[in-house]
Amino acid sequence: MSENALAAPLVLHLADDDATRQLGEDMVLLLRQGDVVALSGDLGAGKSTLARAMIQAHANAPGLDVPSPTYTLVQTYDTAPPIAHFDLYRLSEESELDELGFDEAAEAGIVLCEWPERAPAVFLASSLRVGLSIDGEGRRAEISGTPQALSRLRRTLAIRAFLDADTQPVCQRRRFFGDASPRRYESVLRGGAPALLMDAPRQTQGLPVEGGLPYARIAHIAEDVAPFVAVARALRAEGFAAPEVFAADLDQGFVLIEHLGEGTVLDAAGRPIPERYEAAALMLAELHARGWDAVLPVAGDTVHAVPDFDRRAMAIEVGLLLDWYFPRMRGAKATDAERSEYVAVWGDLFDTLREAETSLVLRDLHSPNIVWREDRAGLDRIGLVDFQDAMIGPAAYDLASLAQDARVDVAPELEMRLVAAYAAARRAQGSFDAYAFERDYAIMAAQRASKILGIFVRLDERDGKPQYLRHIPRLKDYLARTLDHPALAALKTLYSRWGLIGDAPGAR
Repeated sequence: MSENALAAPLVLHLADDDATRQLGEDMVLLLRQGDVVALSGDLGAGKSTLARAMIQAHANAPGLDVPSPTYTLVQTYDTAPPIAHFDLYRLSEESELDELGFDEAAEAGIVLCEWPERAPAVFLASSLRVGLSIDGEGRRAEISGTPQALSRLRRTLAIRAFLDADTQPVCQRRRFFGDASPRRYESVLRGGAPALLMDAPRQTQGLPVEGGLPYARIAHIAEDVAPFVAVARALRAEGFAAPEVFAADLDQGFVLIEHLGEGTVLDAAGRPIPERYEAAALMLAELHARGWDAVLPVAGDTVHAVPDFDRRAMAIEVGLLLDWYFPRMRGAKATDAERSEYVAVWGDLFDTLREAETSLVLRDLHSPNIVWREDRAGLDRIGLVDFQDAMIGPAAYDLASLAQDARVDVAPELEMRLVAAYAAARRAQGSFDAYAFERDYAIMAAQRASKILGIFVRLDERDGKPQYLRHIPRLKDYLARTLDHPALAALKTLYSRWGLIGDAPGAR
């Protein structure tokens, strides 16, 4: 980066070594592949202390031996992404950077570089420059960098301030897991117990696509963390195992929540454990039998109006198949006539859903979002996460999400077992139209599969995430089996004529 690309520096006072180490822990959470951090300062200013804390936190190994690379000049760590620690104090000339593999390290992962003054190219490549100096009993850190990197730094420091304001001491911030959403998670220790930090800044909704509204607004995708907080508290009030919300900053998009555990509904080979999936189906039967308020409290006077999973939302979701998956399959965009036919077929199916039983639907109840709690019983065994997009809509949608898990193979026999267990539980609770529910299930399963086929191609083509394409064959198999239901006869004819459930170029 060039000098004139730098934003105004951020100046911090670090009271002691612990504060320096905490800054390293906070900083490394914002770093991404390709980031270079230049660490400047006199001997004893704290460069190695800061670098060591960053490496140990990134490796999630507080006791990791992090020797100073004063003599080796570089030390690498096999983390994700990899991190390389350079010390250029003994560098003879800048050309030696090539021999040390500086450019390769910066391209493949994160680079921390002490004594960057010895090689001006490091400054040019840096996204952050940290200048450390002695300041009384502590240190002064002056941090400059690109506007993007400094923006990330300010956010991680804002998270630190949020955590420090909690009623319990919060420490040991670590990367947690990622998904296809813009949300980010960290694991922390709160009062010595595991907890999670959700970092979900308010989303910009994009350009209008229909009726002056952006896609996210029509599809009722959560814009901030208020829906998560509201639904979590509503679920807990009804006895479901949603995480407790310890603290929330609705404006900044920070939520500190209970860590429900590490258990999963999959075995060691990544296959569904039938008994656990069935327990989840029975939990859904209980959830869908309850009455749910459409307006839920969040905090103070703030409330969340749970949106309806209405016809417009369903339609724009299935439109993703036509916008993304169809061109991938056919090698050309849909014509106006093809689009009109598609809209008409789905319109008839949405008409059918007018009589569907509705409930609170969590929207993404599948293996990544279910925590199996072996030591619990009943509803408390099924930990629920990722429900901020919950709506009031056809109850069958949630069961289809579970029984046609987009990320693991659910055999037809297991799918039938789950539907049967759910139906039996609902019948035992009172009046339940199993025939209508089977029809609604088929429609919602087809709707969900059609939407996700479009999303996974979009993740590849627009967002550069080709890993989601590996799930497409599974989704096509689900769709093929679902289309045999009589209610989907017209949709089956259309998809078959278009060849949409055949092999997709680049999808395997």
